[in-house]
Amino acid sequence: MTEPSTPASALPRRGPSLGAILAVAVPLVLLAALGLVFREPITSVLAVTPWSTDAAVVIFIATYAVIAIGKLPGTRLDRAGAALLGAGLMVGVGAMTMEEAFAAIDLDTIALLLGMMIVVANLRISGVFRLVNAYAVSKAHSPAVVLVAVVLATGVLSAFLVNDAICLVMTPLVIELTKALDRNPVPYLLGVALAANVGSTATITGNPQNMIIGTVSGIPYGSFAASLTPVAIVGLAIIVVIVGIAYRSEFLTKTTLPDVRLKAHVNKPLAIKATLLTLGMIVLFFLGQPVAKVAIICGGLLMLTRRVKPSRVYAEIDGALLIMFAGLFVVVAAIEHTVLTPDIIRRVSSFSLDDVWVLTGVTAVLSNIVSNVPAVLILRPFVEVLADPTKAWITVAMASTLAGNFTLLGSVANLIVAERAAASNIQIGFWTYFAVGAPVTLLTLAFGAWFLS
Repeated sequence: MTEPSTPASALPRRGPSLGAILAVAVPLVLLAALGLVFREPITSVLAVTPWSTDAAVVIFIATYAVIAIGKLPGTRLDRAGAALLGAGLMVGVGAMTMEEAFAAIDLDTIALLLGMMIVVANLRISGVFRLVNAYAVSKAHSPAVVLVAVVLATGVLSAFLVNDAICLVMTPLVIELTKALDRNPVPYLLGVALAANVGSTATITGNPQNMIIGTVSGIPYGSFAASLTPVAIVGLAIIVVIVGIAYRSEFLTKTTLPDVRLKAHVNKPLAIKATLLTLGMIVLFFLGQPVAKVAIICGGLLMLTRRVKPSRVYAEIDGALLIMFAGLFVVVAAIEHTVLTPDIIRRVSSFSLDDVWVLTGVTAVLSNIVSNVPAVLILRPFVEVLADPTKAWITVAMASTLAGNFTLLGSVANLIVAERAAASNIQIGFWTYFAVGAPVTLLTLAFGAWFLS
């Protein structure tokens, strides 16, 4: 028997949601920009005109709005798609030629990121990460020591390898460990997310935004690490303290943990090969060899194997991230080409951006609005004209990375941990994360700004 239906007139009337408004507004804005441009003769689109300048500004704002939201509500357009669409529209409205768009894509950054993805994939598939974590945990006999071991392992691995990939590896291992020890998994998982961001601050290869900065700034790998490793070390200590205070009942105990050993299934030949190549790669980084060249060569050498199907490695490569990078390079270059005249860049850069504290604050806020990679690309033209661009780039790297710990949505690493935890029925809510992430962020940013100034 069916229930009587409710008359439409009796249903409560709801106003249009923000998502519905954006789903209609953003495409209309983009279409309006195209309409403005194509009112001009087709031949004039090939040159930068006032129409193409206006359209470029609209496209830039719309692209970054979608990136800030995460996706275009009402559609399946995600961050990568938005960057690609924005890049295509920039060329379409005449803000850039195809040749200029190709030149805008920093292939060194793309090659570095791709190479590191392949290296990390082989380390994970071979079982190296699991072996390292199993050893670290075997030495821990109290909850506090386990937390220190998790934070240190995550932080050190994230310093040299891409932090997002480390979160993919560490999260299931920590969940397995805490279940075996019958401990609350949340504080240890928070340690993974926070340490992945803080640890990745230390080097150029720690995270995508540092890779961009290392490539465009030309700062040597060793100099970059020397400048920010102390910040990362202190940051990891701050994480242990804040998490320990927030979860006192978990760690202020004299309980001795049982001897639990994580099973480590290792493909020995591949593990040896991947480890040796990774260590050699890091040594070459510190010796001053071009990081993109070294990373992509190591990645290629690891593909030369009889033991692992290429499809397993390809599945580990984040193609969407590579697409987003390429698209954003074009979008930002187009806005530089059409709007950011040298005079405008000089004026904006004169607003005390030479001050480490000011630049730290601007970078941190911008990173939490549009995410760290887009923030770095926005800041690029203004940083390059400062009196000491090297120091400024180091400051941007520090602030854009540490700012990712402020909220659960602040970085991809945080979301990876939360999503993997949810798949195991472990909930890390926004406020649960914020209660720990916010103080960690403020303290690490303050120390970083003080140290660099």
